[in-house]
Amino acid sequence: MRESETKSNDRNVVAASASDYDGRMRCPSHWLFAAWFVISCVGAASAQSFDPPANYYSPATGTGAVLKSQLHDIIDNHTVMSYDAARTSLQVTDADPLKPGHMLTAYDRTSVNVGAINPGGPIPGWDSAATWNREHTWPRSRGIASSGPDDSDLFALRPALTAGNGDRANYNFGGAFGQTFGLKSASPTPYWYPGDADAGMIARQEFYMAVRYDGSDASTTNLELVSGNPAATGSVLGDLDRLIEWHFLAPPDAFERRRNQIIYDSYQHNRNPFTDRPEYVWSIFKNQTNDSALTIAGGTTDANGASSRSIDLGRVLVGAAVPAAQTVTLNKAGLDGTYYSVTTTDEATSSVTGRYNAFAAGVTGSKSINVGLNTATVAAGLKSGTVTIDNLDVTTAGGAGRGANDGNDVVAVNLSVLSHANPSFVAGSDANGLTFDFGTVTLGAVVPTFSFDLFNLETTAGFTAGLDLDSIVGSGDTAALSTDLEIFQGAATLAAGAGYAFKAEFSTAAAGAFSATYTLNFSDENLPGATALGSMTLMLSGVVSAAVVEDGDFNGDDAVDGADFLTWQRGFGGAASPANGDANADGVVDAADLAVWAEQFGAGSSPVLTIPEPTGDCLALATGLVVAAVRRRRAA
Repeated sequence: MRESETKSNDRNVVAASASDYDGRMRCPSHWLFAAWFVISCVGAASAQSFDPPANYYSPATGTGAVLKSQLHDIIDNHTVMSYDAARTSLQVTDADPLKPGHMLTAYDRTSVNVGAINPGGPIPGWDSAATWNREHTWPRSRGIASSGPDDSDLFALRPALTAGNGDRANYNFGGAFGQTFGLKSASPTPYWYPGDADAGMIARQEFYMAVRYDGSDASTTNLELVSGNPAATGSVLGDLDRLIEWHFLAPPDAFERRRNQIIYDSYQHNRNPFTDRPEYVWSIFKNQTNDSALTIAGGTTDANGASSRSIDLGRVLVGAAVPAAQTVTLNKAGLDGTYYSVTTTDEATSSVTGRYNAFAAGVTGSKSINVGLNTATVAAGLKSGTVTIDNLDVTTAGGAGRGANDGNDVVAVNLSVLSHANPSFVAGSDANGLTFDFGTVTLGAVVPTFSFDLFNLETTAGFTAGLDLDSIVGSGDTAALSTDLEIFQGAATLAAGAGYAFKAEFSTAAAGAFSATYTLNFSDENLPGATALGSMTLMLSGVVSAAVVEDGDFNGDDAVDGADFLTWQRGFGGAASPANGDANADGVVDAADLAVWAEQFGAGSSPVLTIPEPTGDCLALATGLVVAAVRRRRAA
């Protein structure tokens, strides 16, 4: 069990010599190997989690002074390292993540090649402060004793070039973000700006010191942060207002978070709560009335400040590329600074994630966030996810929808992936060909029609593309066999599960046998991933028969009587002509001719310009006469 977990009042003070580095490695060669192994591997640590243990801050439930006391109890009683040991530990905690064997110094962020400093000496990387020294970011002359745990606390110590260390001296921090680092003139005394790269981290180091040290530890005093540029007396450090400003302008980065983790894992076994939970700062060091309110532009917002908006990435076909992310704007109302977290669910993505995102104090603001989906389009269906933005401020006295009362803001992201359209002549089944024969019609008769439908079969319920008819190619007798088919696209695309009705016509203006083929070419509606769907065929045919004179007066005496029947009887089965019984001019003397005679029997010659269908009685009579005539011919 770590000493910090026992909450014992006994500190584990590690000896200063290189031969007893951090109380575990007692051989100089072993110490050298371990130090350089950690430094060389520090780049790989960026892929690791720097988050605190799940329940580390569970006791921190209050606000203001109560929260400050709770955090103090969480981080005190840490394993104390000696000030001398910092000559080696700082080379590990502040290793340059981009240059193995190098260390980044505070304020100027110089990358020092510590491997080239005193490589054969007892403390590699340390040349008795000729190059760099251990900088107390909270100066000793402002309440730090040389014999207490605050003097060697790694959360306050940083490596600094010796010259810069001397220039800083014991001045207060101050200055506007965006300046170059260094000493700045002020009345009555100058102040020190740590540089943009370090400003936020320095602020959080001083917040840590003001919470960790309340005078309850031996050889320590109650450290306090104050506004302005106080004199170097007592246990105060300024400028608190600037520190708070920097805290929101420069959130914890990977370098700071990795440093926090290394100190926790390898040295002191406690953490800087303001690196892990930067949202605690306003409540402890400012007030309980944070007025920040976050909303998503273009969304709807309720009385608790919770806003919501839906982003529709549209509709694509299976196999298409996922559409690009879209930009939403997150607005902050109110002048107080705040941190916010961004989390995603399901397949949603966000260009801003995690809890280390902040809005500056003193101004309103807005941030752009790109939201999209990390998904595949191999299967049809709805792809979706949410992006949730949480105002992390912990204060509750700012009013409804402000600070901790500000409801979460949610962006719902959706994408519809569609199956390809499927054309068919039949609803409910896949029929890609249709044939219709109009049969035989009479020249000049009423134009016959044929009704048919085109359907778009629904492959995936609710997620099937619309159908476009892109072209109609007719061949054969398209003038005689026509159709009212027409191209449909765009707004007229045929929805899945629906159908369009069409018809075909057969012209009777000219006699003959006719046929036509219509090839219909389809594609998906005009969406990403749309493809040609092949073709279907409509085949039409029919015969138009010329009108004939049907006349049962075979002997031309202007009377249809028994003499004409005898003419038909004699001509039955023989050469065909009207004079020998061919009443319908079809080239054969048969029962059909007898039916014409029977229809006209007893009347004068009355030719008919149709092809009559024999009635049942006439057909029976004709059949009987044929049989009788045949019998008589055999008897003869």
